[in-house]
Amino acid sequence: MTLVPADSAPPACERSALQAKVVRALQAVLAPHAVLSTTEDVTPYECDGLTAYRQRPLAVALPETEAQVQAVLQACHAMGVPVVARGAGTGLSGGAMPHAGGVTLSLARFNQIVHLDPVGRTARVQCGVRNLAISEAAAPYNLYYAPDPSSQIACTIGGNVAENSGGVHCLKYGLTLHNVLRVRGFTAEGEAIEFGSEALDCPGLDLLALVIGSEGMLAVTTEVTVRLIPKPRLARCIMASFDDVRKAGDAVAAVIAAGIIPAGLEMMDKPMTAAVEDFVHAGYDLDAQAILLCESDGTPEEVEEEIARMTAVLRECGATAIACSENEAERLRFWSGRKNAFPASGRISPDYMCLDSTIPRKRLADILLAIQQMEKKYGLRCCNVFHAGDGNLHPLVLFDANDADELHRCELFGADILETSVAMGGTVSGEHGVGVEKLNSMCVQFTAQENAQMAGVKRAFDTTGLLNPGKVIPTLQRCAEYGKQVVRGGQTQRFADLPRF
Repeated sequence: MTLVPADSAPPACERSALQAKVVRALQAVLAPHAVLSTTEDVTPYECDGLTAYRQRPLAVALPETEAQVQAVLQACHAMGVPVVARGAGTGLSGGAMPHAGGVTLSLARFNQIVHLDPVGRTARVQCGVRNLAISEAAAPYNLYYAPDPSSQIACTIGGNVAENSGGVHCLKYGLTLHNVLRVRGFTAEGEAIEFGSEALDCPGLDLLALVIGSEGMLAVTTEVTVRLIPKPRLARCIMASFDDVRKAGDAVAAVIAAGIIPAGLEMMDKPMTAAVEDFVHAGYDLDAQAILLCESDGTPEEVEEEIARMTAVLRECGATAIACSENEAERLRFWSGRKNAFPASGRISPDYMCLDSTIPRKRLADILLAIQQMEKKYGLRCCNVFHAGDGNLHPLVLFDANDADELHRCELFGADILETSVAMGGTVSGEHGVGVEKLNSMCVQFTAQENAQMAGVKRAFDTTGLLNPGKVIPTLQRCAEYGKQVVRGGQTQRFADLPRF
């Protein structure tokens, strides 16, 4: 069996026959209602949160048991048909976009918390369990699951594993990688596989860090064991205003340099604060060029001491106004704007593309100023919200997907942000993944040899390339074409000559 080409799709004349074959094979292992193939049934699965790119699959499989997942994978492998696993579809890089000649494997029905151990502080959950549902189940034991993406009310733990998701509190408590003990699932051939362990160590090579963040290219996740932590006794949040983005960026670096690790350290620029304030009325300073949200949690004594230290640093860095939450309701109100940044942007623009690069913290102001120049260059607006403590950027480029020219300029704008981040010593992705969105930018960040090494890792798990093909790792041909010309600062350079960290 040969490797599936990255962008392969059956010709129209062959699609109908292939679809009929695939549907028959799936119906042999699933109930009729668990196999979707009509246009109206598969259209809701044609994209994830990155709505600019859409593709209908041949069929959608809706298994309810691990045995059925295994059977679907075995059937697809026997036919040489690609499989794209899908959770809630909240991803923002096109990682769950279907393959035109493949099957979308929806795992939404795997939504049970299998076992919660309050003494061992772990929870064993199926991959379709919502992120927030884990904390809700653990709340009676005064425990919670720390990673909290903005989409936590809807996103699933399987998708979090695929993208190594974080959230506003990942600075102190880590990403998915730091909060997962074990992942169970199946290879492309349908072979059961397990990564990590609920013990302190696991036998053989520990490949847990390899599968977390692999975007569904190595295995299909069906069950995850997560770490639970005690709820802090107290949490308070500082909201600091700055009249200059450089002062705000410098304040982020200064807080970390002072040896303080806040529970959360977020930054929003003026356009973003205006959008969210109109939406949720969080009490943000609309005159500020940027605001910082700095949270401290722990015992009351620890919080009081840390809040005082952070306040002193922020004042020294030029904060024009500082407010500190006096109660839990006020703290949640401060965070409500940050948590609703994406829907707030959706209210002021038909579409937006949310980028996800990282930079060194000391370059926060530099990238914001560069993005302001890009707005003029591409004729599009951009609202910015950052996991500032991690240097993880989330610029939201506003555009209208119904306007082909605006979509094209948005793509150029996004690529410019990603590649400028690389030039500043950062990466093209922090937590949203590469998917289809950042394939070209991977050619800028990595050499052909490095991309080939990543492709080699995929082949070790998926020799025929059937799991989520055409994502994450660009082909040599793509990089060769994209590398012919890369415009940077008005000058044309080969991608191989761009600054690299």
